[in-house]
Amino acid sequence: MAILDRLFRRGDDRAALNPLYSAIVRAGRAPHWYVEGRVADSIDGRFDMLATILSIVLVRMESSEALRAPSVHLTELFIDDMDGQLREIGIGDVVVGKHVGKLLGALGGRIGAMREGMAPGGDLPAALVRNLYRGVAPGADALAHVEARLRALAAGLAATSDTALLAGALEAA
Repeated sequence: MAILDRLFRRGDDRAALNPLYSAIVRAGRAPHWYVEGRVADSIDGRFDMLATILSIVLVRMESSEALRAPSVHLTELFIDDMDGQLREIGIGDVVVGKHVGKLLGALGGRIGAMREGMAPGGDLPAALVRNLYRGVAPGADALAHVEARLRALAAGLAATSDTALLAGALEAA
């Protein structure tokens, strides 16, 4: 595989996105999501938070022609990370692909939900209850906290240059 990666320069393109992916993971691990925001501090809750932040970043990347190809490589890093995480918790080779497929489908659903929820007139709180809290509203204060922080993240991303974004600049996460 390393030979094919080098032939197609796949490894180089993805490695350039490591700072951004690392920043997304750090943002998703921030304690305020789980304390003030009452996101479940579990494997599922942490996945939901990571996928939510990643989806907001990917929506931002859609707005730039220059970031469309890197957004694919960023998604590949997510897939590789999820594959490794699943193997670490004991999911075997036979079914790991199926699980990764489900996680990728969940990411796709969140991208659509965040795109619609963040749009003018969109209902971000409802999208969060469905996608981040798995249908169980956490309470008004927690929901308001997460909504405000995600909107601030999206606004910060909109004001961030493509170069700074690729370098891992995630303001207000």
